Amino acid sequence: MRAWERIWLGMTIALMILATLAVFLYAPREAKMGDVQRIFYFHISTAWSGFLAFAVALASAIAYLRTRSARWDQLGHAAVEVGLVLLTMAIVTGSLWARPVWNTWWTWDPRLTTTTITWVVYLAYLLLRNAVENPETRARFAAVYAIVAFVTVPLTYLSARLLRTIHPIVLGPSVSSEAQGQFGLTPRMVHTMVISLIAWTLLFSMLLGMRYRVQRAQEALEALEAATEAS
Repeated sequence: MRAWERIWLGMTIALMILATLAVFLYAPREAKMGDVQRIFYFHISTAWSGFLAFAVALASAIAYLRTRSARWDQLGHAAVEVGLVLLTMAIVTGSLWARPVWNTWWTWDPRLTTTTITWVVYLAYLLLRNAVENPETRARFAAVYAIVAFVTVPLTYLSARLLRTIHPIVLGPSVSSEAQGQFGLTPRMVHTMVISLIAWTLLFSMLLGMRYRVQRAQEALEALEAATEAS
């Protein structure tokens, strides 16, 4: 591991520990929901990191179509895989939060519905890659698909603001007069949320870098095996 990678890893671990301590020791107990509200910091951080991963996949797809460099395809592939893991964590933590607050594990609220659509769309991205054998064709199809798939990300973000929903609106006002979800943050809650977002963003970057290196090594090995079989 290079020196800067060790520093990056150390910063990530330190901030993750700090964020966890802030969630349980620094952030105040929410008046109505109680301690279960602390799941919010993990929920919003994993959701943010997952959507950030899909934004990286979008940028990588555009870069690949412009340059045809396999590295951009590999980065986009890695970003989608990491993003799906993070979005799955967001869905699970959201369900854990919803059970005591909404008295149900799941409801087809607009935000939950659009999040599910996003999850399914990016899962289909991986299935598409597995269905195409030619590396160049696979990369080209995956890039176009990643660009189109990203439409679901802003749709998910705006769903709680434009539609009738019980999902809390944490940042910014609602656009729709029928949006019901509201959520107020005290200064300590804001501090904890910011720390959590930074920590999980660093963790995402570490996971992305690791998965990208594995993806490059895997494709290099596959190319070597194909060359050996051809000879």
